[in-house]
Amino acid sequence: MAYLSVNVDHVATLREARGAEYPEPVAAAIAAETAGARGVVVHLREDRRHIQVRDVRILRQIVRTKLILEMAATTAGIGIALDIKPDVVTLVPEKREELTTEGGLDIISHREAIGEAVSTLKNNGIDVCIFIDPDLDQIQTAHRIDADMIELHTGAFCDAPSKSIRDAEFTRIVNAVKIGSKLKLGVNAGHGLCYNTIQAFKGLNEIGEFSIGHSIVSRAVMTGMDRAVRDMVQLIKEL
Repeated sequence: MAYLSVNVDHVATLREARGAEYPEPVAAAIAAETAGARGVVVHLREDRRHIQVRDVRILRQIVRTKLILEMAATTAGIGIALDIKPDVVTLVPEKREELTTEGGLDIISHREAIGEAVSTLKNNGIDVCIFIDPDLDQIQTAHRIDADMIELHTGAFCDAPSKSIRDAEFTRIVNAVKIGSKLKLGVNAGHGLCYNTIQAFKGLNEIGEFSIGHSIVSRAVMTGMDRAVRDMVQLIKEL
């Protein structure tokens, strides 16, 4: 059965919008775990637009399920990860001008640097996931550089402007899930998933974890974090 990991970045986004001390992403993480999430995700961006190093340090102390740190494969980022020791580092692409992560990491073009990052993290006892598009060549490269897991970028499917495009994108995801599983990689999925789009994944049992943030935090504004997480956990149980 797949599990839910909750990304609490957007709680920090609201905090940073006013330069205030609240709302507290750490409190959101505790609420998410209490409601059934099996992991907490934070993206420590280079521009620090939401999550801060302080948040990650506190989360490392209080998260009781699994702490997943998303970050670019930079020297500074890897140094922070080696110091804080999250359970998993997910390597992601990053551009300062983007509103949110726009696509998967191109491992093929940056194989040497990413391979070195994977090796460094794993040698220090940290599992490594790579966020990639559902592309077979990228998956095979992730396998070759010894990543533990891949997280498939589901944004193109979730944001598809027509049924035909949506169907084509979902076929890409299905094929990617199958090849990743065949290569003995852990296969996760995330980006753009919401309470409607998650239901398309019914029967795709090779996926071990869904990483979801924006839609859960958005619903939590109206219903509270506990209810928002429990509703998503239930949908995932029904897949």
